[in-house]
Amino acid sequence: MPTIPHTEHHFESSETVRDIVIGMADGLTVPFALAAGLTGAVDASRLIVIAGLAEIAAGSIAMGLGGYLAARGDAEHYASERLREEREIIEKAEYERHEVLEILESYGLTRGESAPILAAFEKNPKVWVDWMMRFELGLEEPHPDRARHSAVTIAASYVAGGLIPLTPYMLVPHAATAMQFSVVATILALAIFGYVKGRYAGAPPVRSSIRTTLIGGLAAGAAYVIARLIS
Repeated sequence: MPTIPHTEHHFESSETVRDIVIGMADGLTVPFALAAGLTGAVDASRLIVIAGLAEIAAGSIAMGLGGYLAARGDAEHYASERLREEREIIEKAEYERHEVLEILESYGLTRGESAPILAAFEKNPKVWVDWMMRFELGLEEPHPDRARHSAVTIAASYVAGGLIPLTPYMLVPHAATAMQFSVVATILALAIFGYVKGRYAGAPPVRSSIRTTLIGGLAAGAAYVIARLIS
């Protein structure tokens, strides 16, 4: 009887999703708050669009740079810890052997069962270091292009998110009317974004949509109130 091959589907781009969430969330809330705050002081949508586009440009650059520096910091931390671990399996070999046995015992393996694994590690120091980085320190080696990808993803997501609340001001000349469309567009975007994020991240999509809409709406509302008070 033919068997059906078992295929597991796992989401492997959590870092990309995190970058999109960071960029999109700020892009949806900050330009919206700026546009809404200016609406009370300026009646012409054209001036709000100019200010909004300037903010989107500056915000995307700042957010992208922040993502780049954060990813570079992660890479430098991993390299530093790996270099230390490489030294320790030579200079403190007995201590490192004990750590391996302790980690394996925490997974239910006896000393006798762990001995062949430790012997295999000693024959292949690179694999030993790889294993210690993951199971002792909980660190995964970052992708070489992680910093650049993070910067581009966050910046692009910020631009995409920022254009959503700003687009009504580009199409409607009166700022007060444009703001009403902007509120609706932002709420819908938050709901759709939360749903899609939930689908890709493996969370319940409807719950993710509601949560993202509520959190994003509260953040946008708070930013709007602050912007109005300042203006």
